[in-house]
Amino acid sequence: MPRLSLAISTALCAGLALAQPAWTQDIVHSDQANFRVVQLTDRLEHPWAVAFLPGGRFLVTERPGRMRILAPDGTPGEPLQGLPEIYDSGQGGLLDVILDPEFDSNRLIYFSFSAPVDGGATTRIARAVLGDGALDQVKILFTAKTPPSTSRHFGSRLAFGPDGMLYLTVGDRGRDQTAQDLSYHSGKVLRIARDGSVPQDNPFVNTAGALPEIYTYGNRNPQGLTVTPDGAIWAHEHGPRGGDEINVIQAGVNFGWPMVTYGRAYSGLPIGDGTEKDGTVQPIHYYVPSIAPSGMDFYDGDAFANWKGDLFIGALVLTHLNRLEIEDGRVLGEERLLQDKGWRIRDVRSGPDGFLYLLTDESDGKLVRLEPAG
Repeated sequence: MPRLSLAISTALCAGLALAQPAWTQDIVHSDQANFRVVQLTDRLEHPWAVAFLPGGRFLVTERPGRMRILAPDGTPGEPLQGLPEIYDSGQGGLLDVILDPEFDSNRLIYFSFSAPVDGGATTRIARAVLGDGALDQVKILFTAKTPPSTSRHFGSRLAFGPDGMLYLTVGDRGRDQTAQDLSYHSGKVLRIARDGSVPQDNPFVNTAGALPEIYTYGNRNPQGLTVTPDGAIWAHEHGPRGGDEINVIQAGVNFGWPMVTYGRAYSGLPIGDGTEKDGTVQPIHYYVPSIAPSGMDFYDGDAFANWKGDLFIGALVLTHLNRLEIEDGRVLGEERLLQDKGWRIRDVRSGPDGFLYLLTDESDGKLVRLEPAG
């Protein structure tokens, strides 16, 4: 047997013996880590979010309106029954999903989706018990008040803060000025209790005309939300033509959209009053040109020692995994990984096994795992 064929045969046999997933990339050499990319499945249709279940399983949403449990090897199960009516158009559909902090005892999950309402669609948040093949006791916790609009900018990331409250994002729905209007939920980061009630220490609870769920405003279309290792809440949002932002979320803050931005209109014309304005807060990092960020997480595992505390963000338009080195709340460096793959990376999660997981936004969407190599 020729030497090359023998090597290939040996490698294939070794892979079968280790019960590896069907596809593994060669080792990738990056600034801080060498890793391999293991594809667990490519049988998902525009997946949007992944959560980690006990026993190594995965809970995944697909934007067209399906939620599935995947086996530890990535094999997708049948769609779960019991989802509410979902508006599947444009950027809308079934979006984020997270587990309750006490999931092991109560089996509760929270998910976001676009729902049909008079005049179009809006963002809703629901809670349910994850049953055997179905969602049980589904309860709508929140329906965003937004103007009639196009099928875009639903936002829709979810995260539990260290205070136990549920933080959620709603995009400006393509109506820029509503991000500054406290009578709408659009263009905001919101804060509610796990039962959907309004915390009485929210910043605008006692402000006449303001919706009490609002926590921050002046956000364009936030599709990333995560908690830092020391308990701060960070969000990122899509800019227009450039000007994607990473922000630290604090009660009552105005992030300025559309009065200030580092981006420009799609026509190329300027927007608002420049990049700074009294009463608004600057991002800690921004991107020009836009990378179109979606999903992000701080790496807190032990498998990649040099990535500990780094922030990872998926890029949809510039198709890469964005790694930011963070120190004392500041961005010290940036690295762009997997650019050769051409993947629209929709979600990024640091797994309980210490590995990093990615979802790709494609009709043959992938769940991918990054593992240390050598």
